[in-house]
Amino acid sequence: MTVITVRADTDVERALADLGATAGTRSQIVREAILAAARTARSERLRAEAAALAANDADRAEVAAVQHDLDDIRAW
Repeated sequence: MTVITVRADTDVERALADLGATAGTRSQIVREAILAAARTARSERLRAEAAALAANDADRAEVAAVQHDLDDIRAW
């Protein structure tokens, strides 16, 4: 397990104290914050990728063509 040292300013100390009352130890709070930040970053990357694909006319045309080709072999 990696050990991380964090220098907390007054605002961070206050936030840790507030969260510590309900969220557990400082280590738990920091771990959860890092995981939440990673989930947020991943969601933002996926959202940006989806927006880029939606704006790509050539890609959307290819998807439509493939869907049209697959219509002939649909079971229902």
